[in-house]
Amino acid sequence: MHAIGIDIGGTKIAGAVVDELGAIVRSERVPTPGDPALLEDAVVAMIRSLSAGEPTAAVGVAAAGFIDAAQSIVYYAPNIRWRNEPFREKLEARVGTTVVVDNDANAAGWAEFRFGAGRLVSDMVMLTIGTGVGGAIVAGDRLFRGGFGAGAELGHMRLVPNGIACGCGQHGCLEQYGSGRALLRMANEIADAGGIGQALARAREEHGALDGRLVGDLIAGEDPGATAALRQLGHWLGEASASLAAVLDPQRFVFGGGVAVAGDLLLDPIREAFLEHLPARGYHPEPDFVIAELVNDAGVVGAADLARVWVAEHA
Repeated sequence: MHAIGIDIGGTKIAGAVVDELGAIVRSERVPTPGDPALLEDAVVAMIRSLSAGEPTAAVGVAAAGFIDAAQSIVYYAPNIRWRNEPFREKLEARVGTTVVVDNDANAAGWAEFRFGAGRLVSDMVMLTIGTGVGGAIVAGDRLFRGGFGAGAELGHMRLVPNGIACGCGQHGCLEQYGSGRALLRMANEIADAGGIGQALARAREEHGALDGRLVGDLIAGEDPGATAALRQLGHWLGEASASLAAVLDPQRFVFGGGVAVAGDLLLDPIREAFLEHLPARGYHPEPDFVIAELVNDAGVVGAADLARVWVAEHA
């Protein structure tokens, strides 16, 4: 039986009909409305369009924010004006089918675990390196949500005491050292210092500011300044992974998001810093470090499969 996955992003809503093997049968995309009521209408319209003539078991919806453990209420969404929003109840009343709601990083991590880079292991941690840092944990073949449903916010793990201020209200979170925004800050600092940062400085002068595409192009060309910034980023991610390994003991770390396209240029410094900070190194089994495989489809595929899992468990 097919399921529908909906991934609500800051700029677009992606939806797809997904089969039991994680393959996308049909997909749609629309811009994300800024108004919550219009956003709900857009999601309902997409569900109706995707389900037309297609028997589906359930609908999974993924969105950034804190979702309760029952996969029903959005406690808080940073990019949408949702506070204690009963989104599942509202959608089920309008579309007449089972709906489950989950965090977008959880959905992407579950997709990688089931159909992508995390398959064939039982315990996995995924870090999504985009504008911020998203996280997902699979332990014993089950997605970890925590007692209230707001667990696995790995981007807000404290990494540097009294460090850089974070949007969550704290200081020194991983998100301030291991994200795409952090990479741009590091690249600008290297550009300011001259030396190996000359190409970064030229690019900034020509375009007015550095952005992810410019830095990514320089990394792909193995520019020493841009590569140094990426190595700094990888170091912080590796140090954070060592702390996570001490608590969770995963068999595999999966890295997704835009920065992960750097591949081994990112993974190499992560592995080095991980081993440097791993407790009881030499006696603690070492996990694999891999790049995510599903890329932009992970959210819809994971959301659909989580809906299918919910139906199977509650049949």
